[in-house]
Amino acid sequence: MGIGAKILIGLVVLVILLLVAAFLTLNVNVVGSEPDVTYPFSTMYGVSFPEGETITIGNMHILVLSYQNELITDIDGTREKLVVGEDRKLSERRARISTLGALPVADTNFQITLRYKGERENRAYFDMTLRTSKQVPDFLIKRLLPAEIDARPIQIP
Repeated sequence: MGIGAKILIGLVVLVILLLVAAFLTLNVNVVGSEPDVTYPFSTMYGVSFPEGETITIGNMHILVLSYQNELITDIDGTREKLVVGEDRKLSERRARISTLGALPVADTNFQITLRYKGERENRAYFDMTLRTSKQVPDFLIKRLLPAEIDARPIQIP
């Protein structure tokens, strides 16, 4: 194997290692939203929250508890009752996604709306609409959503 081939293999390995490091060091910092933002991009997910367990999306803390046909949602200390079919809109936020310590990847404002679908097996089911001010790749959005909510994309009709 010649010196040129060794250099090429070395560069390919270096690029692969850099991409892996960039993915593993993805960081999401969520702060307050800017005023007067529009949300032209929308993605829907079917999600389920475990009851009685606080889940964190960005820096929002969400707790759900069901009682008979109602659901109590506690989002950052603000409680609301929901019945099947009702929506709860979460406050607007801004996500700054970076990698490798400080290298910016994406910066977008977002808003989440949850539509309560019912409760089964100690999990509260929702249709979640995520609206963003800029288009964000799905793999970055999935990085923002915790595995505990089991988010599955839904096609928007």
